[in-house]
Amino acid sequence: MPEMNLVQAINDALRVEMRADPDVVVLGEDVGKVGGVFRVTQGLYDEFGEDRVIDTPLAEGGIIGTAVGMALYGMRPVPEIQFADFIFPAYDQIVSEVAKYRYRSGGEYTCPMVIRTPVGGGIRGGHYHSQSPESLFIHNAGLTVVCPSNPYDAKGLLISAIRSDDPILFFEPKRVYRAVKMDVPEGDYTLPLGKAKVVKEGNDVTVIAWGAMLFEALASAEEVAAEGVSAEVIDLRTLWPVDIDTIVESVKKTGRVVIVHEAPKTCGFGGELLSLVVEKAFLHLEAPPVRVTGWDTPFPYTLEMEYLPLQHRITPALLETARYVP
Repeated sequence: MPEMNLVQAINDALRVEMRADPDVVVLGEDVGKVGGVFRVTQGLYDEFGEDRVIDTPLAEGGIIGTAVGMALYGMRPVPEIQFADFIFPAYDQIVSEVAKYRYRSGGEYTCPMVIRTPVGGGIRGGHYHSQSPESLFIHNAGLTVVCPSNPYDAKGLLISAIRSDDPILFFEPKRVYRAVKMDVPEGDYTLPLGKAKVVKEGNDVTVIAWGAMLFEALASAEEVAAEGVSAEVIDLRTLWPVDIDTIVESVKKTGRVVIVHEAPKTCGFGGELLSLVVEKAFLHLEAPPVRVTGWDTPFPYTLEMEYLPLQHRITPALLETARYVP
């Protein structure tokens, strides 16, 4: 079984699906001959040619609009937005058209596509290359939102996403593109969309994270273990539809919950998660739920490590929540 990083696993998933289905096409800025700014699509142009790996103009609305036409005619486009920060010129296409075709047609039409885009900070990209806009899309009905944390999950989830008849945003945490390696099976395998994973079991406090922040949460869980606190860590994997059953089961066991995400705190997805926890597990809570997030500011360049909710901010939150006494 080969060892892959996130870039290689995503590339492999695209190859698997493009070889299996001639209707799968990739399009975006520099995805062809260059192989994408992070080289995620490297080599696909050479294998599948310019008709299936399409270099587009710098026009995100046009990229998604073209993908809509492809999807409605039976193809399965995988458009890439070079950075999630650049997705906003295509926002209207995504939330007004892509997300609503099944509903507005009474189920007669679907709009199957996977919109891939790198998210988050950690690469000193500044405020135009580091944002995490997931909550803006989760708020709009009709979209599935996925954010894997590791190569194995990324490949299995991407293959499932491409085969889905629903439109999916596939957020890729660029900070771990090459920072994490693991064994990834060759060939075809899938992971279910909408299913979270308990990556570390514990009894004292539940920690919910996704993407690059999962590894910060795991590091903090190991750190607090030395002080006698047992943290259970959940990787959401699919943000929406969220696997609330796994979350509630964990919170009923621990009675305490900390949510970690890179996006700003106000109106971030953590707020919705906490609402769901309160609605479904209120009587099991033994401490106020806590969010450890980015700040309510533009993403900074020189203070990037102060903005990100890294281990040094998560650990105190875990200790305080686990030790809270009413």
